[in-house]
Amino acid sequence: MLARSDLRGVADLTSALAPPPDDPGPVHAVREIVSEVRARGDAALRDLTERFDGCRVDDLRVPTADLAAALEGLGSEVRESLEYAHAEITAYHAAQRTGGFTLDRDGVRLTERVVPVARAGCYVPGGRAAYPSTVLMTAVPARIAGVDDVVLCVPPGPDGSVPAVTLAAAALAGVDEVFRVGGAQAIAAMAYGTETIPAVDVIVGPGNVYVALAKREVAGVVGIDGFAGPSEVAIVTDATADPRWVAADLLAQAEHGPGGAAVVLTWDDDVADAVDRALVELLADAPGRAEIEVTLGATGRVVLVDDVDAVRAAIDVLAPEHLELACADAEKLADDVRNAGAIFVGNYAPAALGDYLAGVNHVLPTARTARFASALRVDTFCKHVHVVEVDAPAFARVAPAVATLANVEGLVEHARSVTIREDT
Repeated sequence: MLARSDLRGVADLTSALAPPPDDPGPVHAVREIVSEVRARGDAALRDLTERFDGCRVDDLRVPTADLAAALEGLGSEVRESLEYAHAEITAYHAAQRTGGFTLDRDGVRLTERVVPVARAGCYVPGGRAAYPSTVLMTAVPARIAGVDDVVLCVPPGPDGSVPAVTLAAAALAGVDEVFRVGGAQAIAAMAYGTETIPAVDVIVGPGNVYVALAKREVAGVVGIDGFAGPSEVAIVTDATADPRWVAADLLAQAEHGPGGAAVVLTWDDDVADAVDRALVELLADAPGRAEIEVTLGATGRVVLVDDVDAVRAAIDVLAPEHLELACADAEKLADDVRNAGAIFVGNYAPAALGDYLAGVNHVLPTARTARFASALRVDTFCKHVHVVEVDAPAFARVAPAVATLANVEGLVEHARSVTIREDT
């Protein structure tokens, strides 16, 4: 069922696993949307929402009272699950919080202050489904960082509403304002501001390729968490794993929709065949079978390599968002992996656990950006400010070296800014 790439005996896995070139079409479309929102503000948001979401939204802001009402109206089982997830996510991200440091160097006192941004914008996908988990994943670390104002944008449904469970999660996470705007237009609105939506300092959250490209387009105007686009999973597996479990985890990622990746890495043909059979079996009664088959047909594949060493090399080329190690010696392999958004070790750690309530963040780098990018974390919402204090004896000690280096670089006024103090 899955396409197969037999790379056994291939020395250059980088070339063999290279992704296809980017389609320039979405980039142009995103730039037009961003430009329109900058020029026309709320009016553009209403027109774009009607065009892409099929509804006319007059009031872009969800009334604040609706958030608390949604939380109160949740069924007990859903509320308890959300509260459990909130507690685990809070505990993990609270452990990331740092307070800076001070270093004294013989009269030169250096302090690093950790300062939260004033306003953060969280993007939560919609349309295909409600994602209260993403509300928690984006808003909780912002609150732990100490951000003053946290706003959220989410696409409205066909009737212009936002799912009650999404609003409930926003209330639980302490979101200040929710706006019923989605897509690239929401990213542009949070970056530049409109009559209703305030400009923010940092934008975070996952989305489709248009959302991810919009974040890349406004990066520099605001901070962004990274390229968190369509969902990806790579599963390393061998004969020690249950193929039905592996197949279920592939389906879980394919369920997110098109554009991502669902990859099996193995050196065993029998294992690849077993996973294929299990996929056919599980798909037979899958509610979203038609869409999942399209996604797997486009981006699902088995990559056959020579051995575990080749798997390590393949992982680092793919740099997957989610990496599952359902194989022997998974702990050792995990220690050797350089490029992955999140690693799930062993047969009882499916990526779905991290998606909801393991506590780690599920906003992860995609499209091979795990080579240099990290999961969303508290520090995403913080700046590190350097403070320098120097007493007179220390200045006298370091000034000659400063002047020497400034003159070497031809920056004579830099040199004078220290020598003028020596001469006083």
